[in-house]
Amino acid sequence: MSGVFKAACVQVNASTHMTANIATVVGLAREARQQGADMVFLPENALMMQWGRTPILAEAHTEDEHPGLAALRALARDTGLWVHGGTLHIHLGERAANRTLVINPDGEIVGRYDKIHMFDVDLPNGERYRESATFQPGEAACLVSLPWGTLGLSVCYDIRFAALYRALAHAGADILTIPAAFTRTTGEAHWHVLQRARAIETGCWVISPAQTGSHANDRKTFGHSLIVDPWGTVVADAGLDPGIIVAEVDVGKVAEVRAMIPSLTHDRPISPRQHGVVS
Repeated sequence: MSGVFKAACVQVNASTHMTANIATVVGLAREARQQGADMVFLPENALMMQWGRTPILAEAHTEDEHPGLAALRALARDTGLWVHGGTLHIHLGERAANRTLVINPDGEIVGRYDKIHMFDVDLPNGERYRESATFQPGEAACLVSLPWGTLGLSVCYDIRFAALYRALAHAGADILTIPAAFTRTTGEAHWHVLQRARAIETGCWVISPAQTGSHANDRKTFGHSLIVDPWGTVVADAGLDPGIIVAEVDVGKVAEVRAMIPSLTHDRPISPRQHGVVS
């Protein structure tokens, strides 16, 4: 295990046309490979940014029948890349899973994670999201062994639940990935600070590929795919345009940072108490 590799975030403005999205993602991943990437990370909804329960479920497939998954497995085999597939919509029946799949260079699926936390919110500007109407939440965290370290999986809205990342770090994660289709409204306010916070509080690398631009139903995403080191320093930021960022990830920095600030060894049980209120 070398502990050093080149990671690439693929940033896209995905449409409702899966065939076109596949071609875009595969082309950018091949470009990243040419720039020396060992592993590519795709954003949430990488191959389909559809809107609404009925259209999303109509485009969902089982893993065995998913044309996008077949294309990503072929990409891995053809290029020798490790491929983090962002999320794909996997048919489960009444609802779908918003599922991350990690693929090794032999084209084998070596990790699965279904997004746990559903984005059911009403934003001040009138935007309304109800992911739970379409997607079945996952029930388990997931770690994947890579040649360079251990990868903890999560998706987008998960980033607001710090306990998930603490648990992944305690379970052995050196690297966290947070593929996203973050709204422009929340992204402008919270994206960078949340990414850096998850890195700082765990001492992990954070790799977060993102959607960008305008999509179906006038949905707008924030972009700014990020690679953040364990100290919380932004190593690479993709800005607002579709494309790729590539950066060297030295997993050895995880131990260095955790030695300086060993907060993962200082956790203590907490029992909240409510004291009487004086009227």
